[in-house]
Amino acid sequence: MFYNKNNINLAKTMRSNLTEAELKLWLLLKAKKFYGYKFKRQVLIGNYIVDFLCPEAHLIVEVDGGQHNTDLNIELDAQRTFYLEKEGFRVLRFWNNEVLENIEGVCQRLREVLEEEGVK
Repeated sequence: MFYNKNNINLAKTMRSNLTEAELKLWLLLKAKKFYGYKFKRQVLIGNYIVDFLCPEAHLIVEVDGGQHNTDLNIELDAQRTFYLEKEGFRVLRFWNNEVLENIEGVCQRLREVLEEEGVK
């Protein structure tokens, strides 16, 4: 994998500037609070910065806003997902409003995926 040095600095900046939805989810994921799984936020993988990564499960969790719902960004997200899956990760996506309005459902789905991965 290669890294764009600008993305390293951007990832550091993004860690302290989470969106409302990202922050809400992070408060449940940080410090192994989510069933003992360790998550990291704003992690650089290749040339991409992913919202959340559970390294032991090779699981990436993305929280997307409305800007991801354009034809161009749908295609870019598909390319990004293809790359990340090729690198051995599973990508799970949620919309901001899902996290903000149905955090219980998001957590239930996340737990189901982690159990499917059979890490714990």
